[in-house]
Amino acid sequence: MNGSFLLTMIWVVPFITALALLPVCRDDHRRIKMISLTGNALNLLLVIGLTFAFISASSSDPAAAGAKMSQFHFTAKVPWLTMLNIEYNIGVDAISVLMMLLTAIVIFCGVLASWGVENQPKEFFVLLNVLVAGVYGVFVSIDLFTFFVFYEIAVLPMYLLIGLWGTGRKEYSAMKLTLMLVAGSAFILAGILALYFASGLNTFDLQRLSQHAFPKDFQYWAFPVIFLGFGVLGALYPFHTWSPDGHASAPTAVSMLHAGVLMKLGGYGCLRVGMYLLPEGANMWMSFFLVFVTINVLYGALGAIKQTDLKYITAYSSVSHCGMVLFGFTAMTFAGIKGGVLQMISHGLMTALFFCLIGMIYGRTHTRIVSEMGGLMKIMPFLSTAYVIVGMAGLGLPGLSGFVAEANVFVGAFANPAPLYRFCTVLAVLSIVVTAVYVLRAVNGLVNGPVSEHYKTLTDASLLEKVPVTILLFCLFGMGILPGWIVDLVNEAVHPIYNNLMR
Repeated sequence: MNGSFLLTMIWVVPFITALALLPVCRDDHRRIKMISLTGNALNLLLVIGLTFAFISASSSDPAAAGAKMSQFHFTAKVPWLTMLNIEYNIGVDAISVLMMLLTAIVIFCGVLASWGVENQPKEFFVLLNVLVAGVYGVFVSIDLFTFFVFYEIAVLPMYLLIGLWGTGRKEYSAMKLTLMLVAGSAFILAGILALYFASGLNTFDLQRLSQHAFPKDFQYWAFPVIFLGFGVLGALYPFHTWSPDGHASAPTAVSMLHAGVLMKLGGYGCLRVGMYLLPEGANMWMSFFLVFVTINVLYGALGAIKQTDLKYITAYSSVSHCGMVLFGFTAMTFAGIKGGVLQMISHGLMTALFFCLIGMIYGRTHTRIVSEMGGLMKIMPFLSTAYVIVGMAGLGLPGLSGFVAEANVFVGAFANPAPLYRFCTVLAVLSIVVTAVYVLRAVNGLVNGPVSEHYKTLTDASLLEKVPVTILLFCLFGMGILPGWIVDLVNEAVHPIYNNLMR
């Protein structure tokens, strides 16, 4: 199959899946779920095929493998809005491929975890598939205008998914999330249009723009605009407040996809657009943003300690761990940027599993308050063991994905000789101690102690529920034990970005 056609199919299949759901009877819940599962299973196979095709294309000439991996593969251009020279321009590098693989795994597991959705399942899965189509579109787009269109498609369905199928203060959370992300989108659009007009090239092509030397004065004001715009979605402090409420109110699959993938679009955009195209602006502003992302890391961890709701604990933990992504980027070293990319993948897997397990536990106990649980290891050994393992991944335990990512982030940040960077690195490392407090307290409250009388009749995970949990556990261990192929791909993809920063 032609590579560019494969890229197109990967974002088109979810749209086709959504359209295939429209004529299905609302009451035929099983058929609705099977169509959604089939579409996302097909996409998972397509993305796995893309990954192997990318590795094969990159290594076909061993002598030039490094140079090849640093470029976009499977590119194709089709004119779209010719007056503005906007094109359907697609292609992928290693970072794009890995993020698409993460998306395919998380959404497949999310559909399985949503098998119990009985309230308007057709509308739920239509919106979920539209959202994931937008995510794929972001990762394949090289044209910045097309990139922005897909970005909006990925963000806007969240309002309905949380507002209609969420829990708690769902309307408030959905509105708060949407307003803050739309405000971030306004900054992104302003930055993209500024790049278009300032270049004088009459193009939104990312590759052509990367070869243009933008004036320093332009970069000094354009970079913070773009970084802040994407930073809102990446939960950059102090624009993170939508995240805990949004995650806590969202249904399980939406929490998995939002925390596991959608928040990574923020870090991806900061890296792909801001740092790659505006290196002088990045060098000027990164020490400023370093302070805020350090607050991210510490504040998120300290905020998690105060929470008693499992979803809020994980939501504040996500603020801290997404701060690690931006912390690696602001380090301005090769190892730091590489660590930030690895952290996007690791945290995506980890937080998807966290929310998956919390949804399954809540479905049985009907509570997310840690103090109301206890002794679940005796009655739900599979779910409890999985929760302990993912908690250890959050701690950065060797052998799990968190260790690989966080080690690169901290080593890369400390490698920057500036005193501010080293001081902030020490503070960020201390967050691990704080993380240990809230993770171990939650694990202990969940699995140990006496079993409440009304929990004794509860059952462990069904075979269907064990599938997504097992897949995500396999990925956490796989990245932790055999990270070499992922690290090699990320190394080569980071080179052109780092070289641009250092030129």
